[in-house]
Amino acid sequence: MEIRPITETYAVSPQIEPADLPAIKAAGYVAVICNRPDDEVASEVQAAALKIATEAAGLTFFAIPVTHQTLDMQMVAEQMDAVAKAGGPVLAYCASGTRCSIVWSLGQAGKMPTDAIIAATAKAGYDLSGLRPRLEALIAG
Repeated sequence: MEIRPITETYAVSPQIEPADLPAIKAAGYVAVICNRPDDEVASEVQAAALKIATEAAGLTFFAIPVTHQTLDMQMVAEQMDAVAKAGGPVLAYCASGTRCSIVWSLGQAGKMPTDAIIAATAKAGYDLSGLRPRLEALIAG
């Protein structure tokens, strides 16, 4: 598991496993968001299995499966709502962390300058500079 902080309250990671949850909790996270669809992973790391393990570890679990083809602003709103409801630091995961970073970035459009959004994800290892036109379009309304 590789946790990559984007902000003090939002981090992303490639796929996690149930064995990672004690370390996630020890790192101060209060919730986990699964952005990976079940059809991409083996049954032991599908959302239902990770929800049980996450809650057993004392963390809140949200499942918001995202693909690049199906990502829409409703999913972004659900993600931002989950982050707000968590009441503390959140770890979102997918295959590499990229989708989680994109969802977060779209959720920040209009709340943060575009350059700051791109810099935050770049610091975490994700080059989302190609997302700039979409972020700017969201800001323009």
